[in-house]
Amino acid sequence: MAGVTFTDIKKSYGDNTVINSLDLEIKDQEFMVLVGPSGCGKSTALRMVAGLEEITGGTIAIGDRVVNDLAPKERDIAMVFQSYALYPHMTIRQNMAFGLQIRKMDQSEIDQRVNSAAEILGITQLLDRKPRALSGGQRQRVAVGRAIVRNPSVFLFDEPLSNLDAKLRVQMRAEISKLQHRLQTTTIYVTHDQVEAMTMGDRIALLKDGDLQQVGTPLELYSQPANSFVATFIGTPPMNLLRAELVEDGAAVSGQGFRLPLNDTQRAAAATAPGREIVVGIRPEHVVHGATEGGRTAPLTLEVEIVEPLGHETIVHGRLGSELITASLPPDLSPRPLEPFEVRVVLDELHLFAGENEIRLTP
Repeated sequence: MAGVTFTDIKKSYGDNTVINSLDLEIKDQEFMVLVGPSGCGKSTALRMVAGLEEITGGTIAIGDRVVNDLAPKERDIAMVFQSYALYPHMTIRQNMAFGLQIRKMDQSEIDQRVNSAAEILGITQLLDRKPRALSGGQRQRVAVGRAIVRNPSVFLFDEPLSNLDAKLRVQMRAEISKLQHRLQTTTIYVTHDQVEAMTMGDRIALLKDGDLQQVGTPLELYSQPANSFVATFIGTPPMNLLRAELVEDGAAVSGQGFRLPLNDTQRAAAATAPGREIVVGIRPEHVVHGATEGGRTAPLTLEVEIVEPLGHETIVHGRLGSELITASLPPDLSPRPLEPFEVRVVLDELHLFAGENEIRLTP
């Protein structure tokens, strides 16, 4: 087993820079998720670990070995692709065994590894079939099994669930997480889906435009986002962001249609702002209806635009002047579109960001 370390990694295609300067340490046996919007550089970073992309600058180490100049087969990694990449003319058993045969492993050892991986993944009954006879979920299990049999130091997953339907994605998320905990193999998992990132990763590395925005546990990125981009990318529905300014000597923030008093910790954070402009972040679950036990709240009146009943909750999208607000409310509430609706903001749950660069403000 081995960790993976990116040190000042850069990647460019001519004049187009994809990754600017990536420093990231992935611990031995850790499940690290690289997440971000399309084009942020996450798949490129993964492919550089695999040796499928050349590194423009910096170093990548797997364990104690710098692997910049090593061929993919010498890196002791196994990669699972989005497209499954199974050989259509081979049986599932032959697909899973092929990489081991290339390495001239003893046939009895190959059989033992293939059978063991098939049992772990619940595909023993599929071993004599061809890929065309399998569903998408079964093919993905085979692709994972082909990686498992190699017993690598590092697993690399490149958006492996994006071709599956929603229900199967949820099932496979759980299976891959359970598998990683069982095998305790260092894993780097790339996805654009923040729900996958939150539910699967020990830690998350969030990228945007080739820059690392924040690294931390799912809860750290959710509750202490480093900037407004992290705040809105992590969480469903995304965090509300309201433009405001400090008033009453920093005791409150005020904007279009709202005035929100700050507690002592928030006042200390707001005092570090480079100017009086503040961006206030409010999670939808902290926009409530009615009083809350022991919590400080402040009223808002929304003009309701869209109501989305989801069974376990009702998502309400409304307008506060020119600002948009999303609230996550109990399922028995169903405000009428185009009518005013009274909600309250839980004041102790406000997030504050600097107005000029939208970096999180901390005391």
